[in-house]
Amino acid sequence: MKPLYNQLLNAQHTMLAVLVDPDKQTEESLLRLIDIANISGPDFFLVGGSIITNGFFAHTIELLKQYSDIPVIIFPGDSYQVSDKADGILFLSLLSGRNPDYLISHQVAAAIAVKSSGIEVISTGYILIDGGKVSTTAFVTKTQPIAQQDIQLAIATAMAGQLMGMQLIYLEAGSGALKHVSTNMVASVKKELGIPLIVGGGIRNADQAIEIAAGGADLIVVGNILEKDPALLSELVEAVHSVSNRKAI
Repeated sequence: MKPLYNQLLNAQHTMLAVLVDPDKQTEESLLRLIDIANISGPDFFLVGGSIITNGFFAHTIELLKQYSDIPVIIFPGDSYQVSDKADGILFLSLLSGRNPDYLISHQVAAAIAVKSSGIEVISTGYILIDGGKVSTTAFVTKTQPIAQQDIQLAIATAMAGQLMGMQLIYLEAGSGALKHVSTNMVASVKKELGIPLIVGGGIRNADQAIEIAAGGADLIVVGNILEKDPALLSELVEAVHSVSNRKAI
């Protein structure tokens, strides 16, 4: 049984996840975000970051589980970002790059810890899309994102992930991106997929979220904008949940 994955498969509307980067939170700011989330009702918390330096990773998950019933999924930036306190983990492979460390090496390093944790594991093809600036992920992984106009490459990369058995595809413009993944790219990739599609990066308001949801995203991820204005979460949740999933997976 994969309850988290089944939620994505069976959702009647587009879902929304809040990305929590432990490096960008204090305990006070995280507790405030949790309070807002408990009222507004996002579907998931994602926890992780490309560079975590403050030792707050495990404590972040503990606080989320202590003060909220919203499922917590690890969105790992490295092999050490594993915790049995979470509900699940996106087991990522960076398909858009050609750096073997992020295609398979980190996955091998983390495999035993992930299996031993007993949490739900969701195999995810991670695809970086150019968001108008060099993202932390691109910098750390030393990989180039796919250009927004190179839709056929994005489609082929996503299809390769599905054919290799991955359960999700994640199109990511990067934290703090100047522009989000285009609706045209989202719709074009979704049209060729038979698995759920996640889209994140550069989403700053409800109108953009609705646009991406209407393009076919099954799950939208927001993070950077909530670090500046956590009160925006209620509006984003309402907007995203208003878009029905029109295409059965």
